[in-house]
Amino acid sequence: MVKGDVHIPSFFGVYDPKEKCYRLMGFKYRDLIEYFERSNIDYRDEVLDLIPCPEFNLEIELRDYQQRALDSWISDKRGCIVMPTGSGKTYVAISAINEISKATLVVVPTLDLLDQWIEKLKIFGEENIGEFSGRKKELKPITVTTYDSAYINIEKLGNKFEMLVFDEVHHLPSESYSLIAEMSAAPFRMGLTATYERPDGLHVKLNELVGGKVFEVCLNDLLGKHLANYTIKRIYLPLSKKESEKYKKNMNIVKNYLKSRNLKIRSMEDFQKIVMATGIDKEAYKTLKAWEEARKIAYNSLTKLKKLKEILEKHRNDKIIIFTKYNDLVYTVSKLFLIPAITYKTSKVERKLILDYFRMGKFRAIVSSQVLDEGIDVPDANVAVILSGSSSTREYIQRLGRILRPKDKAILYELISKDTSEVRTSRRRRNKLAGVRKNATKGTN
Repeated sequence: MVKGDVHIPSFFGVYDPKEKCYRLMGFKYRDLIEYFERSNIDYRDEVLDLIPCPEFNLEIELRDYQQRALDSWISDKRGCIVMPTGSGKTYVAISAINEISKATLVVVPTLDLLDQWIEKLKIFGEENIGEFSGRKKELKPITVTTYDSAYINIEKLGNKFEMLVFDEVHHLPSESYSLIAEMSAAPFRMGLTATYERPDGLHVKLNELVGGKVFEVCLNDLLGKHLANYTIKRIYLPLSKKESEKYKKNMNIVKNYLKSRNLKIRSMEDFQKIVMATGIDKEAYKTLKAWEEARKIAYNSLTKLKKLKEILEKHRNDKIIIFTKYNDLVYTVSKLFLIPAITYKTSKVERKLILDYFRMGKFRAIVSSQVLDEGIDVPDANVAVILSGSSSTREYIQRLGRILRPKDKAILYELISKDTSEVRTSRRRRNKLAGVRKNATKGTN
């Protein structure tokens, strides 16, 4: 409540003449309070209804770049920290929570990540850690929730916390999840991610929702000392004669359709035009089926399985993670080489057992589709094999990060079908990764 007739600038919110008050989104709270303070305006603050939080005084040792990340954030207590997978983003956030000692809501994409965060946060005392999800609804000084639960319940959570931590913050700018940040009054905000930029450009919204990029360190800055030096080996393999014939047949269907409709595929937007046309154009539907069939032929080539056998024999004493795009290839590899498989169908109990055995060395290799790309704590490995994948930089960095824990050397194999669209897919993700490295601010504000 503000005393007297006070004009609030329009960028804070809108005036409601019926209620004779200004209406502001929660994320404007901090800016408004700072405006009142600068302007020497008397006010009474009844916005926050905070969960009581004890004073934390933990001794947390950080690596040099982690300390720089914390220092960069602590100066304004807002902003996003961009660090590679495996470089310890979580510990920067834990140190920030320790420094701030305010009620904190940690928002994560999956229940797996929620469980991992809770385990790490127990250093603050189990009595101080809560879970707010579909399984539990408990509010504690440090509470961990998912993006989905936070979005559904933000009216209950919006004024309970002074600090927000958004793990994998690139999820936040979506139309629905952005409401979590907009409707929360928390003045202190931190975003964590390995890949800040989004293909749709919506990451620009993070400047307002969380604070922009305040620290970034790229892979090359950490190699050797904090992360393993790595080699990427791209192996181009021919399709079998039968596969090549089927691939060309399907791609001809695609080419003929594009020619008949005077279309060119230069971006995801162009591809979406074909998808949208399937409702009224039978040829568009046939084209999409042919496109998908051609991709599967390239991604699931038998020559890749032969090369994979050679790699497994060469690295029989190493720990190997095999990535594919399609689940059917996961199961093929699993049966052919007697390697444990993890897909979206794998139960949480079975997945934990497989990863625990992999961690202990009882399993030397595991094979998975995209479920290990984000949100699951994967044990150390030093060899990764990408049998197939998308052009996504985020997916590529996540997969590379699985083998970059500190050790002598890591190797990433990319198996690519020659004379197929997979060559362009590999080049696009490689070029995007080079752009990410080039544009990294290398630990500066």
